[in-house]
Amino acid sequence: MVKITFHYRYRKQIIVGTSISIILIISIILLIIYYPKIFSKKKDIVLQSNPKETLEKKEELAEELKYKVDIKGQVLTPGIYEMSPSSRVIDVIEKAGGLTKDANTTVLNLSKKIKDEMVIIVYSNSEINEFLKTKEKEEYLMQQCIQKDENSLKNDACICENTTTSVSEKISINKATLEQLMTLTGIGESKAQDIITYREKNGPFKKIDDLKNVTGIGESVFDKIKENITL
Repeated sequence: MVKITFHYRYRKQIIVGTSISIILIISIILLIIYYPKIFSKKKDIVLQSNPKETLEKKEELAEELKYKVDIKGQVLTPGIYEMSPSSRVIDVIEKAGGLTKDANTTVLNLSKKIKDEMVIIVYSNSEINEFLKTKEKEEYLMQQCIQKDENSLKNDACICENTTTSVSEKISINKATLEQLMTLTGIGESKAQDIITYREKNGPFKKIDDLKNVTGIGESVFDKIKENITL
C-alpha cells in the first residue's frame, strides 16, 4: 500500500493557488502602471465629446473680457463705452445712440473689428465736403487719418489707417533732386536726369501723368511709381 503524503495530496491545489496569486500580482502591477494613462485618455474623450460645453465656456470668457472704446463726432451720445472683443465699429456707433442727421461715414470702415483703447471719429457732412474740395481727395483724406505726432488724435476707425506713405513723404517730380528721384522704383541716374532736364526745358509738370512724356518713362514704369510721387 502506497502512503500518500500531505505534499502530494495538496500539490495540485498549491500549484493552482500559486498561479492565481502570480496572476493577481501581475494584474495589480499593470493596473498601477497603465491606469493613469487610461484615465487621462478617457478624460480627453469626455472633453472632446462635449464641444458645446467647451464653446459655451469660451463664450463666457469672451463676455468677461471688455474693451474700452472712445467714440467722438457725429453720434448722439459720444463717450467711452465697454464693448466685447467681437464687436465692430457699427456696434459702437449703435451703442452711442446711433448717427446724427449730419453724420457721414464715407471714410469709415463700419465692419472693422474694434480693439482696446480704440478711437472712432464720425465726421460731419461739412467736414467730408471740405475733403472733396481738395485737388487730390484721396491724399487729403489720407492726411486726415494719419497721426501727425504723438500728441495729436489718431482715428483708428479710418479706412486708410494702415497707409504708411503720407503726402509729405512722396517725391515731388517738380522739386526733387537727382538723388531723391533715384529712390523711385525703376528710376536710375539716367532717367532721373531726364526728368530734371524735361522740367527745366518745359517748365513744371502740370499733372503727374505728364511724367510719361519723359523719354524712357512708359506706362509700366509710371504705374510702379505713381503712388509715390506728387507735384
